[in-house]
Amino acid sequence: MIFSDTYFLKKALEQAQKAYAQGEVPIGAVLVLKNRIISEGFNLREAQNDPTAHAEIVALQKASQKLKSWRLGGTTLYVTCEPCLMCAGALLQARIERLVYGCTDPKAGAVSSLYQTLQDSRLNHQIIVQGGVLEEECRELLQKFFKLRRGVRAVEGARLESV
Repeated sequence: MIFSDTYFLKKALEQAQKAYAQGEVPIGAVLVLKNRIISEGFNLREAQNDPTAHAEIVALQKASQKLKSWRLGGTTLYVTCEPCLMCAGALLQARIERLVYGCTDPKAGAVSSLYQTLQDSRLNHQIIVQGGVLEEECRELLQKFFKLRRGVRAVEGARLESV
């Protein structure tokens, strides 16, 4: 059976939901090789106190360990939000073949929003990019998370002011 980009991005959204449930920024990723998921990941920066524990990095690390290689050619990474500069660089280093993402990140996106890192012909590797898959669902989850987070901060701020 051949699965679609939508199918695999839904799997990445399931990972993002796990991050959301743990109070992490809800971004999820799955890495696919020959139509099979070989690794999954979600943001773990808060839990691990690690600025590099982004969903993409977690998925790449798991895949590299599983395949016993840092070269992940022939794979497609599905991620719910446009990767940042660090993650885009990691995708290039891993020789990912293709990236499919949900929503753009106008503040930190390094694939189409701020930079076009993955298709820069000056680099020794380029990645095929498809954005906007399940865009609305991916964006809504992030917006829900940050709206809730802002609400919590407002309540905490009000408590401090009343003391």
